[in-house]
Parts: sequence; C-alpha cells; structure tokens
Amino acid sequence: MAGKKSWTWITTPLLTIAFFAAWKGYVYWFDVSPFILPAPEKVLIAVWHLLHEELIFNHIRVTMTETLVGFFFASVIGVGLGVLLGKVHWLEKALNPFIVATQVVPKIALVPLFIVWFGFGITSKVIIAAVLAFFPILTNTLLGIKSLDAGHRDVMASINASRWDTFRHLDLPSAMPYILTGMEVGIVLATIGAVVGEYLGGNEGLGFLAVDTMAAFEVDALFGVIILLTLLGFGLYACVVALRRVLTPWHESVQVHRPKDN
Repeated sequence: MAGKKSWTWITTPLLTIAFFAAWKGYVYWFDVSPFILPAPEKVLIAVWHLLHEELIFNHIRVTMTETLVGFFFASVIGVGLGVLLGKVHWLEKALNPFIVATQVVPKIALVPLFIVWFGFGITSKVIIAAVLAFFPILTNTLLGIKSLDAGHRDVMASINASRWDTFRHLDLPSAMPYILTGMEVGIVLATIGAVVGEYLGGNEGLGFLAVDTMAAFEVDALFGVIILLTLLGFGLYACVVALRRVLTPWHESVQVHRPKDN
C-alpha cells in the first residue's frame, strides 16, 4: 500500500512536467505566435508578476467570496429541499416537472438577466454561483434520501424512534455521501458561475481581470489569470473533498484510499 501511495505522488509531478514540456515543444517546434499561445515560462513569469500586483489579492478575495457565499446558499437550500422532497413523495411528484424544466434551461444564458435584475455588484455573482451549484446538490440529496434501505427504516420503527431521531441517526448519515458528491460538483459550478458573472458584468474579481488582460492583448497575463483561477478552483474543490473524510470516515469512498495496517 505504501509503495502504491509513493507511486501516486511521483506520477502527478511527472505528468505535470510532461504537460509543460509538451506545451513548450509545441510552441517551439511549430513557431506559435505568443498572441495565440505564449511559452510556459512566460506564463509562469506573468503569474509571478500578478502575485506581486497590489490589487491581485483583492480580485482573488472577491471571486472566492462570491463562490463561497453562492455555494453556501446552494447547499442550504439544495439539501433542505432535497430532504423535504425525499420525505414528502406527493410534493416531489408535484414539483418534479418544474425541477426538470429548470435543469434543462441553459443557466449560463440567464446570466445577463441576473445582471439586469440584481446589478453589477456582488449580489448578481452570488446568485449566479448559487443557481449553478444548486441543482447537483438538490438531485444528489434527493437520491441519497430515496436510496435508504427499507430494512433500516423498519429497525428504527421497531424501536419506536421519533422522526427526528430517524433523520439524525439514519437518514442524514446514509445520505451524506450523496450530498457530498453533489457538493463536490456544486463547488466547481459555483466557481464557474462567479467567474462568468464577473466576465459579463463586473469591475473586480479574477473573471474581470481575465477580460481586462484580454482587452489589453496581454495574452501571457491572461494565461496567468487562468492558472490562478485553476488553483483557486482546485483548492476549493479539495476543501470539499476533505469534508468527506471528516463527515463520512466510515464510507467505502474514504476507506478505499486509506492505508491498511499490516
């Protein structure tokens, strides 16, 4: 097990190096214009310069705030509504057509409408992030509540457990792996929503900075902003993934990645 874990830590850096080497080779051998694809070392230099700019951390803070606040509201409403629909079957059947209809709507196309309704400030970005993150959290929560084993419910009924005790000791723990899966997807979509909102209507944030560098034809800086966005999104995703180890240490998805004792 230890050998496999060490091999994983080796392959990731090697793949990263291979990616940048292929990038550099493509730019060099095909003589690609820096206005189309700058060399990786120029992008890394641009990232270094961005990190030393006075306002860069304010842009990062704004994008992170929009993402986390939108994700919070999406999680609270999505989990709450998912539990309610999973418990009240007639309500699920009544609202299911509306849920499906809202899922098939291209939500990115609604971004300009949200900006018109809520302005160019942080509110519209938070709402966009929440809307994009809401549906995977809702659907996974609903799936988790509906996937409970009937025998477990019978056991709770046999000991005369109250509805609250059944929910706290059976429903919520059993549905938590599904909920966390929805949250892992949701945090990614929330980041995308915040950035798209900044891209279409904003004056701060990494999405706005990407538009600003593109308008100035600073392609290397644009790629630098993209790298910062990637690192931000990856960090937020990793935090949600870490919750799985904290909240569901008993689940197979966590146990399979833990080293076994000899």
